[in-house]
Amino acid sequence: MTKTQSGDMEDPTEVGNSNHSTSMCGSYENLPNHEVVIVMVPFLAQGHLNQLLQLSCLISSLYHLPVYYVGSVTLNRQARLRANALNPSDIAKIHFHDIPIPEFSSPPPVLRKFPLHHKPLWDASLLQRDPIASFLRDISSKSRRVIVVHDLLMSYSVQDVSSLPNVESIIFNCISAFNSYCSSFLFSGMSVQLGEELLKKLPPLEGTLPDEFNSFIALQRLYMDIRSGDIHNTSNLIEGEFLDLLAQVDSKQQWVIGPILPTKLNHISNRNNICLEWLNKQSPRSVLYISFGTSTTFSDREVMELAMGLEQSKQKFIWMLREADRGDIFIGEARKFELPEGFEERVKGVGLVLREWAPQPEILAHSSTGGFMSHCGWNSFLESITMGVPIAAWPMHGDQPNNGFLVTEMLKIGLIVREWDKHEELVSASTIENVVRKLMASEEGDAIRKRAEELGEAIRRSTEKGGSSRIELDSFIAHITR
Repeated sequence: MTKTQSGDMEDPTEVGNSNHSTSMCGSYENLPNHEVVIVMVPFLAQGHLNQLLQLSCLISSLYHLPVYYVGSVTLNRQARLRANALNPSDIAKIHFHDIPIPEFSSPPPVLRKFPLHHKPLWDASLLQRDPIASFLRDISSKSRRVIVVHDLLMSYSVQDVSSLPNVESIIFNCISAFNSYCSSFLFSGMSVQLGEELLKKLPPLEGTLPDEFNSFIALQRLYMDIRSGDIHNTSNLIEGEFLDLLAQVDSKQQWVIGPILPTKLNHISNRNNICLEWLNKQSPRSVLYISFGTSTTFSDREVMELAMGLEQSKQKFIWMLREADRGDIFIGEARKFELPEGFEERVKGVGLVLREWAPQPEILAHSSTGGFMSHCGWNSFLESITMGVPIAAWPMHGDQPNNGFLVTEMLKIGLIVREWDKHEELVSASTIENVVRKLMASEEGDAIRKRAEELGEAIRRSTEKGGSSRIELDSFIAHITR
């Protein structure tokens, strides 16, 4: 295995997928004929790539339907490389179709919480309309029906679906129904239906997204009406009330099929990973996992405060310390964060600092993990809740403040690290210490953990045969194969 410049490890499943890749550079003549084919079109960011690859594997392995995963060479490689917890044999069944993307700049992350350094990548995605349309025209000529499952943020790029009579598009929602509900109602001037006390605590929309990204979303919304329905990667057990409210204002068909991530990790390919070996030596539910995803970079001062807070808490921890992804994760040198002098030596045996890509689902599923300090991105939210792990919520931008509110105020399976109205302020080491102690070493934390474990068990059952989410997925498959 070789290491990329981003610190990720090359995955051997890439080799196994070489026979299932097609490219715009070659001819379409060898594309097979299909009765029904599914084409996945993800948005060009890790959390979005990951969810549609999970759905691809789920549909391909359970229903034996042909699935094409469409993206640039680099992003398809990234999706395969970071396919945490997915069975390599399932990934090998997916047809990765490489389409061109214009050259774009890939600057290093800036010291702000929203990844505005990805704007050149968003702009480049708008120029993928023609190659996507070309692929769809060709594959639709060889199939009775083509189902395009695409990220909402790729609505502009798949708009030519409307000109192809046997092609149907479905939006895959990569964010929570609660966030979609709050955002759409507040933007349209309607009141959010929550109790009076909860409404007082609901995070405001201001400061969650920069104007540049709001403009990008507005462009995508112009092309959403061509879809025939929506898939939601969530569960009625988590946010059924808000899924019902969304359905009242949208006539499109809805399928609630989540969480789509693997819940039985019997095929872990990296059992010898250093953090899993370390976890094997710890007591049950004793370790706090800390990670803030792929779109946030902390300042040196924030890293120092977090390090001191963790050390002072005297609780076991695994800390994934990485900067935000570049637009192209395979170029550039990763920033080296400075920790307090002697920190790693002092916490030896108590804490583990990781600087490379970590097997997050496996960490959260491990019996030694008892808490997760998280930015509350939707992938991390679902992985933690599905595995029954409570969250110390520290939202940074976008949908994350609403996700943090959902987990702490509504589901009652987490604690807030910093209220959203103070998101511009530095979080002190003492604040971090207190939250960690409360979650990991108090009666209140134990009660939260018990609720999280009970909800996780119910969610996992819902994804199995006969469960509510599996029934919804069966319904979706029946719709597209009708």
